[in-house]
Amino acid sequence: MKTAAVVIGAGDATGGAIARRFAKAGFTAVCTRRTREALDPLIAEIEAKGHSAVGFGCDARSEDDMIQLFDRVEREVGPIEVLVFNIGANVNFQITETTARVYRKVWEMSAFAGFLAGREAARVMIPRETGTIIFTGATASVRGGAGFSAFAGAKFALRALAQSMARELGPKGIHVAHAIIDGAIDTAFIRDNFPERYKLKNMDGILDPDAIADAYFMLHSQPRSAWTQELDLRPWIEKF
Repeated sequence: MKTAAVVIGAGDATGGAIARRFAKAGFTAVCTRRTREALDPLIAEIEAKGHSAVGFGCDARSEDDMIQLFDRVEREVGPIEVLVFNIGANVNFQITETTARVYRKVWEMSAFAGFLAGREAARVMIPRETGTIIFTGATASVRGGAGFSAFAGAKFALRALAQSMARELGPKGIHVAHAIIDGAIDTAFIRDNFPERYKLKNMDGILDPDAIADAYFMLHSQPRSAWTQELDLRPWIEKF
């Protein structure tokens, strides 16, 4: 039975690239999205290359869904060695236009869902004294921009969660890392909505999802004598 790499938020860009990278390395990539059907192209692509992948539809904001997901993976797929929490939840509203519902939903998608996934991963990893947990952050994890009150609040909270878990779980053999993705990513959303920014792709001016995935696999592969707790990734032309 292969070990499992769980990717919460295995979308069409970064999450999918991360799933493909860990599957290529011999893991069973366990991919999740809100609906199982949305994962069909990714699962088919991974399997077509001779690698292993399974998909589950679940709501990462639901405690019951997260408990059931990790129990089922451990029972039916294999021991979970890696968790990547990769839900974005990026929205932009002026503060006077940010409703309570929007703020709460963004917090639930990023901070609360990250807590649920991290807690369930810790529960199965602690007895084995090994494992890697990676949380995907953003520029908003360290800098609250105008119009991003909900997103920044959620991402700041996720970063704090990662730091707390790293201090608690590191001595127990579990590597917890937080990755700050600082810049536009090569996605259909950037292509369709920010065409001028997307043109920078030809000069490596936006982040390549496969390069992000390689960095995540590097984090998992680090010897415990030199673990990275926080990694920031940005294109070479990005200001910071």
